[in-house]
Amino acid sequence: MTQIASIGAGMYSDLSVAMLSSTPTFTTLDTFAEFLPYFATQIESVGGTKSTNTFVRIKNVRDFPAMGTPPNIVNVPTYGQSTSQQIQGQSNAPTMEISMNFVATDWAKVTGCLLGLAVGDGLQYVFRFTLLNAVPTGSGVTQYASITTGLGTVPNSQYFWVGKMEALMVKPNLADANTSTLTLTLQSPVYGAYTSDAA
Repeated sequence: MTQIASIGAGMYSDLSVAMLSSTPTFTTLDTFAEFLPYFATQIESVGGTKSTNTFVRIKNVRDFPAMGTPPNIVNVPTYGQSTSQQIQGQSNAPTMEISMNFVATDWAKVTGCLLGLAVGDGLQYVFRFTLLNAVPTGSGVTQYASITTGLGTVPNSQYFWVGKMEALMVKPNLADANTSTLTLTLQSPVYGAYTSDAA
C-alpha cells in the first residue's frame, strides 16, 4: 500500500493506543518495523482483554490536532544586516488535545474499561495516528490492524509516538452532543509518516 496520493478529507482518520499485558521497553522504539507489531489485533475498550500486540481505537473523535514535530524557530540578530536570520532550535514535545463526542461507557474508571483506567495512570503507551481518506475493508479485529489486511487495503499515512493519557475533561452541552477533550503528553518524537506496505 502507498501513501495517500490525492487531495481529500481525512474523515476516516483513526487514533489507536496499544494495550499490552506487560509494559514494553520504549528506549529503542523508533522504526516502523518496531511499532508495527503493537497494532496487530483490535480489542474493545469495554470488556477487552490486554494481550500481546493488542490495541484499542479511540472512537468518536471530532477534531484531531496537527501531527508531526513542531517547529521551534529562533531569530538570530546578525551584525551589519537589516534583518535577523532564522535557525531551527530544539523542538519542544507538544501536548495534544483530542476533541471527542463523549460516550461515558468508553471512559468510565471501572474494572474492564481499558481507556478509562489509562487516563491519569502515569504509564506510557504507544499511540498510532492513521491518516485515512477511505475506510479500510474488513471488519472486527483486522479492519484497522497494521497488517496486509485492514490498513493494508487503502492508501494511508501512519504516525507513531510514545505518550501518556494525562486528563479527560467533559463538556456538557444542553443543545448538542456532550463533548470531551483528551489530553496526551508526548514522551518521544513523532515518527512517520509510514505506510503499511512494509508489513
